[in-house]
Amino acid sequence: MAGNRERQRKRARERYERQREQRLQRRHKLRQRVGIGLAVVLVLGLAAGLALAFAGGPASKPTAKASSTASPSASTSAAAVAEPAHHCTYTSGGLAAKKVSVPPAAPDYSSSYTATINTNLGKIGINLLNSKATCTVNSFVHLASAGFWNNSQCHRVTTTGGLYVLQCGDPYATATAKLDCSSTSKIGSGTPGYDFASENLTGAKYPAGTVAMANEGSATTNGSQFFIVFKDSTSGLTASYTPFATVSSGLGIVQNVAKDGYSCQYAQSGGGAPKKKVIIDSVTIKKT
Repeated sequence: MAGNRERQRKRARERYERQREQRLQRRHKLRQRVGIGLAVVLVLGLAAGLALAFAGGPASKPTAKASSTASPSASTSAAAVAEPAHHCTYTSGGLAAKKVSVPPAAPDYSSSYTATINTNLGKIGINLLNSKATCTVNSFVHLASAGFWNNSQCHRVTTTGGLYVLQCGDPYATATAKLDCSSTSKIGSGTPGYDFASENLTGAKYPAGTVAMANEGSATTNGSQFFIVFKDSTSGLTASYTPFATVSSGLGIVQNVAKDGYSCQYAQSGGGAPKKKVIIDSVTIKKT
């Protein structure tokens, strides 16, 4: 009898592990945020219609979120809001990768902000476009002030197919995490536990120095992941990813990371883990 019970427990454990792995795989596919393009990017002109998927989502996603991503086919159906916005809506978006509160619904729409992304490779300065993407900036300032991105890695870089971005913003990619591009890894699927709608999409373009949000394929799935464009990517992206900042200094850091390429490739969403590790020590905000 004892032997039968032990075999039953063993089978139950094995069944649980199989189900858990299947859930992780499904969740990873659904929330793949690479800064850019959860969806598949069709590269015209390649034989047999070769398709490259980029993650939103920057950003990645990552999806853009390896579960937030950016692709030519991402939805832009969110209702346009007059900017600067005087009210912001943030809705529950599942389990947060790192505990953090929801940003205030009333943004400081009249102020100007700059941010410094302090990395192990140097400082990247950015100007936040508060008058054009108020709720996105409101969320960015909130997460930065809460230390949400402290000690996290930029987990994806894309260097082909018209998409030239470095995707960051997922706390699952800790400073010590091994980025092995595994299809069962949670890296690339991290969120702050809330979603919000896209902004500043009318006529949006993505020249070098653009900082935009990664998403999960629709205009209401922005979270914490973002991407930095290191080479003009306007031809590789439709106006589906909120441009909320521009790089004022340090773009060469990102370009050098891209030159080194990636150590492994994400099968689902394209691009790969940067060969040169980029660790965000902190993000500091200056308000004027």
